[in-house]
Amino acid sequence: MSSLSTHVLDTVSGKPAAGVSLRLLQGEQVLFEGQTNSDGRCPELRDVALPKGTYCLEFRIGDYFRKGGQVLSDPPFLDVVPIVFGLAAETHAHVPLLAAPFGYSTYRGS
Repeated sequence: MSSLSTHVLDTVSGKPAAGVSLRLLQGEQVLFEGQTNSDGRCPELRDVALPKGTYCLEFRIGDYFRKGGQVLSDPPFLDVVPIVFGLAAETHAHVPLLAAPFGYSTYRGS
């Protein structure tokens, strides 16, 4: 089994993004729902044991920026950011999200 972690950074403020709601899915099945802590991390996500397969992390980034006072269009350009990734072997995967209201990036971290 593999484990997973994430870290969300607000590239507008240059700080960790606290309070971002997220979900981990495999197909239509929701495996985990949670929220980032004050450091932009969600430690409880590590407790989910993941077999080989394809997964999706969904981040409710529009809600995060609205709560922070950012004026967004209606609908926002980015509301939910899905990151689809695969786990081919037993390992630990770190999937960070660097987010702004009009763009995001991700990579495989360690």
